Amino acid sequence: MMAMFSYVNARYLNGKGQGIVEYALILAFVIAVAAALLAGGDIRTAVTNIFTNVANALTDNASATTPTTGP
Repeated sequence: MMAMFSYVNARYLNGKGQGIVEYALILAFVIAVAAALLAGGDIRTAVTNIFTNVANALTDNASATTPTTGP
């Protein structure tokens, strides 16, 4: 009986469980963000605007730095 307790303690009750908890918390955060985005409202609009602004800035920057050929 003591050997079984020692095995369970070594296998499941040490620091290895911390990784599983961290992954579960990250997954819960991702699900909460996805639910907020799918529900619509201000968060969805704000995120859409941010991505649009970044895409526009990258497009403007790429066209401004494109070298032109000679005459």
